[in-house]
Order: sequence, then structure tokens, then C-alpha cells
Amino acid sequence: MEQRVSLITLGVADLAIATAFYEKLGWQRSLRAAKGVSFFQAGGMALALYPFVDLARDAGLEPVQAGSTAVALAYNARSRADTDAVLAEAEAAGASMVKPAAETFWGGYAGYFRDPDGHLWEVAWNPGFRLAQDGSITLPD
Repeated sequence: MEQRVSLITLGVADLAIATAFYEKLGWQRSLRAAKGVSFFQAGGMALALYPFVDLARDAGLEPVQAGSTAVALAYNARSRADTDAVLAEAEAAGASMVKPAAETFWGGYAGYFRDPDGHLWEVAWNPGFRLAQDGSITLPD
């Protein structure tokens, strides 16, 4: 298996509400003709929103409550100021703030929000991660 992630699918309670939230953040949908799912190109990978009942059925599982904190998605910001701006934008779009941005033990600056379905997002500026123009990061050795 190649070391990469191609697509992250978030199970959502209401596809229209979840899609509107990410669009309010400025994300642009791809594959608009796809029914019952919303796709967003996210750099070299993609994010999908899919009703959690359908996601569970597709995997052969019983539906469970969305919004686990066992996984956090992360948005790497370009600066401390960008971190604050993204958190404010998420809150204005309907996110709930979990933790305001603050200095971190690892030398960066980060905060957390939950999307309307409870999915946890970290917004962080990490001076040790090189961030390319397209938003991709390069981890140090």
C-alpha cells in the first residue's frame, strides 16, 4: 500500500446543512452532479460529506452517533493571524468553538472547533511544517 490518504469521508446527519457549512467556509464543491454526497477538492486529496446512515450501511455497520473525538481533522494555517481568522470564519459559518487558539507546548499556535455534525477540527500554525502554496505540508525528517 502506498503511504497516502486520498479521500476523507465525514458522516453527517443532514447533507444540505453540512454542505452549506463548508461552502460558507469558502470551500467549492466538485462533482456537483453526484447525488446523495458532496465532494470538495482539498489540495492533493478530497473531502466527502455523506449521510452517516448511508455511510454505516455502505460499510455494513449499524449507524452510530456522529462527532467522535477519536479523530481530529487539521487545517494548517500560514500564520498565527491566519489561525485566528480561520477559527472566526468557522464560528461565523456555524461551528462551535471547542478551544480558542493559544500557544502550544510544541511551539505553535492552535485552536479547535466542531462542525455542525460534531466533527473536530484543529486549526494550527506550526513553524516546523513547511506549507506549500497549494496548502500541502512537508514534514521534517
